[in-house]
Amino acid sequence: MKSNNPLSILVLFLFITSVLPSCHQKTENLSGEKKLTVITTLFPLYDFAKNIGGQKADVTLLLPPGVEPHAFEPRPGDMLKIHEADIFVYTGRFMEPWVEDILQSTTNQGPLVIDASRAIKLTGQSAKNEQKHEQGKVDPHIWLDFSNAKRMVINILDGFLNKDPSHRDFYLKNAEEYTKKLDELDKRFRDSLASCKKDIIIHGGHFAFGYLARRYHLTYFSAYKGFSPDAEPTPRNLIALTKKLEEHDITYVFYEELLSPKVAEVIARETGARLLMLHGAHNVTKDEMDRGVTFMSLMEHNLNNLRIGLKCP
Repeated sequence: MKSNNPLSILVLFLFITSVLPSCHQKTENLSGEKKLTVITTLFPLYDFAKNIGGQKADVTLLLPPGVEPHAFEPRPGDMLKIHEADIFVYTGRFMEPWVEDILQSTTNQGPLVIDASRAIKLTGQSAKNEQKHEQGKVDPHIWLDFSNAKRMVINILDGFLNKDPSHRDFYLKNAEEYTKKLDELDKRFRDSLASCKKDIIIHGGHFAFGYLARRYHLTYFSAYKGFSPDAEPTPRNLIALTKKLEEHDITYVFYEELLSPKVAEVIARETGARLLMLHGAHNVTKDEMDRGVTFMSLMEHNLNNLRIGLKCP
């Protein structure tokens, strides 16, 4: 978080909640059992946790609908929600660096903290230099490789089993069913993208789809170099992408959710290409949330657009 955040005030709030009885009432399901309260940072984690917890968990997405996650900074109310939860799930320190400050200011009475990236090898990472990586040097968009998404589900499941072992079979069954759905999704992507006329993704947004491209043997070019949320496209990058479209006779440019598609529009205007969205699923709009979109439905929409953009049979 920025240095001018009132961290001392937040610590005071957390101290008060740790020494006084909490007035926060745990939600209950229809049978009168207390539900687990789960706070998640990004939409994939929210959807994974909802599928695991079912009616035995009250899962909340910390990001307000429509907020771009790279620009998010928690408010005092968010800090208190996290402190009062049973489980707090985040993607990892490279995606949500602000979590480090929260973890330093929580007490032993705080939530069980789940790093969903545990046991997942990040792009550019190795055992020897893991600690040398900084935000912007490592690609944190791990959920876009569905084998990683399965690992994230298992990491979240471990938290449920730890906090509520009495419903172990229930959580295990839900997680198993969901990972099977991820396997089926992975197979649909693999089968659908195996025989396309094109194998190059030109993306007018941040470098978010490297894992997906690698998983399905596609070449991926982004207007933004590196993984930093503060990166900006340069004229040289835009010229290079324009040349790629012309050289490979590519007729579609992809843009991303929640950000202005102006970069993709510039490329499309220069080349005559058309626009298609690739949804990174970091977060969703209020309309999408109200319509009940899921991680699966967003990825199915991505597959449809990829099939169009890559000219698949």
